[in-house]
Amino acid sequence: MVHQQSQDQGLRRRRVFYIPGYDPFPPRRYRELYRRESAQQAAISGYEISQKASGSAGKYGWQVSSTQDGQQVEAVIEVLLWSDIVRASMGRSIAATYLQLVQTAWRYIGSAALFRLMRLRLGPVIAALYPVVALLTQLLLGLLAATAVYGATFWAGEALGLGRHPLALLALLPAGAVLGVILRWFRAHDNRFYAYYLLHDYAFTARWNGAYPATLDSRIQQFADRIAHALHEDWDEVLVIGHSSGAHVAISVLAELDRRAPASDTPLALLTLGHVVPMVSFLPKAERLRGDLHRLAASHRVTWVDVTAMGDGCCFALCDPAGVSGVAPARQTGPLIFSAAFRQSLSEARWKAERRRFFRLHFQYLCAFDRVQDYDYFRITAGPLTLAQRYATRAPSPSRLATPVNRFRSMS
Repeated sequence: MVHQQSQDQGLRRRRVFYIPGYDPFPPRRYRELYRRESAQQAAISGYEISQKASGSAGKYGWQVSSTQDGQQVEAVIEVLLWSDIVRASMGRSIAATYLQLVQTAWRYIGSAALFRLMRLRLGPVIAALYPVVALLTQLLLGLLAATAVYGATFWAGEALGLGRHPLALLALLPAGAVLGVILRWFRAHDNRFYAYYLLHDYAFTARWNGAYPATLDSRIQQFADRIAHALHEDWDEVLVIGHSSGAHVAISVLAELDRRAPASDTPLALLTLGHVVPMVSFLPKAERLRGDLHRLAASHRVTWVDVTAMGDGCCFALCDPAGVSGVAPARQTGPLIFSAAFRQSLSEARWKAERRRFFRLHFQYLCAFDRVQDYDYFRITAGPLTLAQRYATRAPSPSRLATPVNRFRSMS
């Protein structure tokens, strides 16, 4: 539900908490992205915006000043980090990664979650299958090269009159070396292939069958503490943003805050972008997330808006995360679901240039649009309207999916 407020209150100070997805990179990446893209959007849309360091947000945040629609707004944006948890989950050998591949595939196939996910959107399922196919292809290429080297070594040894049995063992050495070199080359260049990165992402979720590991659960509590503190400060709105895998983390954080029910009149809002919630909630032990979805979807305290796009092949576009997970409450208040409409919000030239850059499009929600419609990330984070005010009259997308598809619906 989007809660309407009187617009004559005039929002002037906003606190924003951004929760990134499964991302090992430092927060300066998001700070620089915001600086660059906000300047582009301001030039396109005709408003003013600037940013500088902010001590109140620590070393992981920045302050934004913007004049929009004749009103000046100050916003403090802070990145809530869990990149250390991400990096720890990625530090695995090549052999361990291939073992992860087998384990992850089995957990999604053995639980039938993969086949249920296919009934929603094929794009994110293809994205999930991509690292499996890519890594197996890399292994096959390595094995083919190793086999060729093995055969050449064996043939050369026979020509020299060496015995067949010693040759069979001796030829394994160069063959194994070639296999290792090829696999290490692919891993060293994974910034071009994203196979290891994506597999680690899905494996992190599947390892506990959808349950939160203790390290992530502890971080969720810390995030909730940080936001609860902000609710008692002098802000006109506290806005939490969860992107990609960060969306389900943000949902659990806000559900925790809803359980605590802090005594505060400060409007609290959640914006989820490009979510992949079903990749987690469809697994058998995701009781915590399903319970959080159920609670937040019935909350009258939190304004929840969910934005995806059919042009983003890495997200479950226009899928109600509570609805498709089978845990929507009888009296559902949120989220408001609509599309960022990439094909309409980007010019024909930009769409043509970007449409096959799948990972770039997955971050488009945080970037400028040259034909902006009713979704503008920089108006939401630095404009004079709360999230509730901005979308008070916005109708949900008629093509949204809310029919329960999930096999597992138990909640904690």
